[in-house]
Amino acid sequence: MRRCRLYLPQPLQADSEILVEGERAHYLRTVLRLRPGTALTVFNGEGGEYEAEIRQLDRRQGRLRIGAWHDREAESPLRIHLGLAIAKGDRMDWAVQKATELGVAAITPLLTERTNVILQADKAERKRRHWQAVAIAACEQCGRNRVPQIALPQPLADWLPGRRGLVLDPAGQPISSLPLPSGEPALLIGPEGGLTPAEVQQAATAGLTPVALGPRILRVETAAAAALTAVQLRWGDLGNG
Repeated sequence: MRRCRLYLPQPLQADSEILVEGERAHYLRTVLRLRPGTALTVFNGEGGEYEAEIRQLDRRQGRLRIGAWHDREAESPLRIHLGLAIAKGDRMDWAVQKATELGVAAITPLLTERTNVILQADKAERKRRHWQAVAIAACEQCGRNRVPQIALPQPLADWLPGRRGLVLDPAGQPISSLPLPSGEPALLIGPEGGLTPAEVQQAATAGLTPVALGPRILRVETAAAAALTAVQLRWGDLGNG
């Protein structure tokens, strides 16, 4: 049976005991329904993972024995920074989850001309924390030991400077015709209805090459998963297992 994996945002050291409180203790006891004596795998996002065992667990806190550290990584050789136009409701959650599973290094939710979401500062931070939790859960599921960072939502114009990579555009080139992006590539996905021609031009001027995925119109979350799959198949580690 596969061990449960748990992200712990705290220092970890082999042959030690740690206290787990709050949401993480609740998650172990109430969501996963684990009990003392259960073996699991823990990681803190700094690389590698640790064997662990639950020594004590109640409603408020738990105590874990941390065992051996293992240098296991499931990171893509491409450190992709995904610029993703904000989608409504659980579509954004789905996009963040699948982008994490497909190996992105960072995600910035974007506000574009056709984005149908308005976020005040306090709500934007709540949303960011929620999407970060979605990414953490995806890492626990897919075996990644480094968690992609979710930035605060920002306007497209603020995100573009210094980016090099790809922007989805129905009139763009096929991905198969392009060379390997240099450095840490960016991937820009527009909203429902797409980026405006002016935004595509703005992205191209900044250094993003317009690319097309095919003749069909895709939802934001589908476009993100499809584009990342195509990029990882061509230049990354997808299909190399």
